[in-house]
Amino acid sequence: MPSKQRVVVVGNGMVGHHFVQQLVTQQGDRKNIAITVLSGEDRLAYDRVQLSSFFKGKTEDDLALTSNKTYQVWQVSFHTHSKVVDINREEKTVTTSKGESFAYDKLILATGSYAFVPPIPGKDREHCLVYRTINDLHAIKKSAHASKVGVVIGGGLLGLEAANALKQLGLQTHVIEFAPQLMGVQIDGAGGRLLKNKITDLGVTVHTSVATEQIIEGENSRYKMCFKGGQTLETDMIVFSAGIRPYDNLAREFNLEIGERGGIVINNHCQTSDENIYAIGECALWNNFIFGLVAPGYAMAKVAAGHVLNHSSSIDVDEFSGADMSTKLKLMGVEVGSIGDAHARTEGAISYYFEDQPNGIYKKIVTNEQGNKLIGAVLVGDTSEYDNLLQYHLNNIELSVPAESLIMPLAGDAGELSADDLPRDAIICACHKVTKHTIEQAVMQGCSDLNAVQHATKASTGCGGCEKLVQSVISSALKNKIATLNPVNEPVSQSA
Repeated sequence: MPSKQRVVVVGNGMVGHHFVQQLVTQQGDRKNIAITVLSGEDRLAYDRVQLSSFFKGKTEDDLALTSNKTYQVWQVSFHTHSKVVDINREEKTVTTSKGESFAYDKLILATGSYAFVPPIPGKDREHCLVYRTINDLHAIKKSAHASKVGVVIGGGLLGLEAANALKQLGLQTHVIEFAPQLMGVQIDGAGGRLLKNKITDLGVTVHTSVATEQIIEGENSRYKMCFKGGQTLETDMIVFSAGIRPYDNLAREFNLEIGERGGIVINNHCQTSDENIYAIGECALWNNFIFGLVAPGYAMAKVAAGHVLNHSSSIDVDEFSGADMSTKLKLMGVEVGSIGDAHARTEGAISYYFEDQPNGIYKKIVTNEQGNKLIGAVLVGDTSEYDNLLQYHLNNIELSVPAESLIMPLAGDAGELSADDLPRDAIICACHKVTKHTIEQAVMQGCSDLNAVQHATKASTGCGGCEKLVQSVISSALKNKIATLNPVNEPVSQSA
C-alpha cells in the first residue's frame, strides 16, 4: 500500500488555513495526504480582516478560524511557536527554530506579509508599534492605558483601521499620510478628499502630504514627531501602518526565484521555481503582482490544493489567472467601495461623477470608450449600488441604460440587476468564488435560508459584503424551485 503524500504548510494565517481546508475537502475519502502545519505564531489561524472588532469587544476565540479540535478531527498535525528557519530542498525537509525537522513531498509557503516600518530615526522606541497580529493588538491596548495621544503613520486601508482602534481606545487620534490623499490605491482624489473630511468630522485629525523625518523625546507628550518642512506633532504612541511587504525571506535564503521588488514568483498552479514548493497569498508574486486582499489568497489556496492532489492524474486542474481587487468596507462608520479601474487608467476610459456635498456622498463610475461596459467605480459615503455595479463589472454585462443612471438618485430601478439577470457562472461571493449556479444547486438540494446556504457553500462567510446579493439569488432560486414542483398547468388535488 503506497505511503501518504506528505504536505507541509508553512504559515497558518487566513490563506494557509484555507489551503488546509481545501486540501481536506478536495481529497474527500481518499485520505492519502498527511498534512503538517507549522505556525510561527503562538496560535492557530484567526480572522485578520476583522481585527478592529477586537476593540469593540470581540475575543480571540471570536476571531479564531479553527481550533485544536478541528485540526485533530481533520487529522492535521499542527505546531505553533514553530517558525521555519531552514529548507533543505535536496533532502526535502524543513527545520524550525526549535530544531525540529519535518520531511515533505510538497511544501506550501503561506508566510503572508509583514508590516513595513519606514526607516525613520527613533522608530525603535517603546510605544512605537505595528498593527498586524493579535499580539500587536494586545501591545496597542497596553500602550493606550498609559497614553493620551496616538498617531498612525499610514493613511491606507490598514492605517485607517488602526486609527479607528486608537479612537475606540479613547485616544486623541492623528493619521499621518505621505501621499496627498487617503486610500490612494483604492479611490480617486475626489473620493479621498471627501473621506478625509468625513473622518475629520468623526474626531480624527488627518495630515496628508506629510513626511516624518525623525522621532525624538517630547516636551508635553512622550514623543515629538518632526516633519519635513519644520512642523512637529507630539504624541504618546505611534502605530506604523505604512503598507506591507511580502514575507519572502525563506525563498530568498534558499534560492527560490524572487521578483525584482520582492515576492516569491509563482506560475498558474502556484508553484515556485521548485516544482515541489508552492507559494500562496501575500508572499506570492504572480505575473509581477502581489495581491493584498484575502479573496485572491483563497483562490490561490484552492488552485494549489487541487494541483497537489491531482497534478499527476488525468484530471484537469484549475489555474490561477489573477483576481479582482474590488472591495467594499466601512471605516469608522464611513462606507467606501472601490471596483476595477477606479482611477480610469484604461485607454479611452470615460468617467461619470455624482457628488452630494450636504450629505457627504461621492460616486464615480468608469466605462470603456464605447460607454457600454462598466470597468470601474468609486463610492464614498453610500455603497448601496456596490453589489449591482460589481456584477456589471465582474460579468462584463452590457449596460442597457445610460451609464450615469447607475449612480444618480431618483432614478428608480434603472439598471438594477436582479438575480435572474445574472449568468449561471456569475461570481456572487468573491471571497470564496461561489457562483450563482452553486447557490441555486444548494437551494434545490434543500437549503432554504441564508444560514443553510452559507453552511453549504461558504457564500457570504468571508467579508460578508455579498450577503444582500446572496439572499436575492436564494429568493429567486426558491421561487423557481416552487414553480418546478408545482407547474402552472398541473391541477392541484383537493381533499374531500
